[in-house]
Amino acid sequence: MRTIVFGSDHAGFGLKNILMEHLKDRCQAVDVGTHSLDSCDYPLIAGSLAREVLNRQALGILICGSGIGVSMAANRFSGIRAALCANEYMARMSRMHNDANVLCMGERIIGVDLAKAIADAFLATGFEGGRHQRRVDLIDSPHQP
Repeated sequence: MRTIVFGSDHAGFGLKNILMEHLKDRCQAVDVGTHSLDSCDYPLIAGSLAREVLNRQALGILICGSGIGVSMAANRFSGIRAALCANEYMARMSRMHNDANVLCMGERIIGVDLAKAIADAFLATGFEGGRHQRRVDLIDSPHQP
């Protein structure tokens, strides 16, 4: 069974738990927190998730209020390609063309049914490789514009 690493701050706590329940029959969940509605710092959660995704060579789902903060924080880690997705098309393309390994969403931005559909699309889509691999390699390596 595929391992998915889940993380959220307090603003994404509800949606994280809903998605973990939604995917429980299709994945082994690793929950890096937060574990309550108490205010917490999203960069710490994003860092924990990024390290787990890299260590386990897994995919991750990361949620905050808007999805912006967690995506910015996660993308600071070499090897993480976190994609902020607001619809299924973005989720599919982030995997297919960018080999995204972390899906970011905003609980205050999208509804539950859409979030489930986005997560399903992200997890069901593979990387095409080919010409896209060259671009992913450029993302993952230091380069000068």
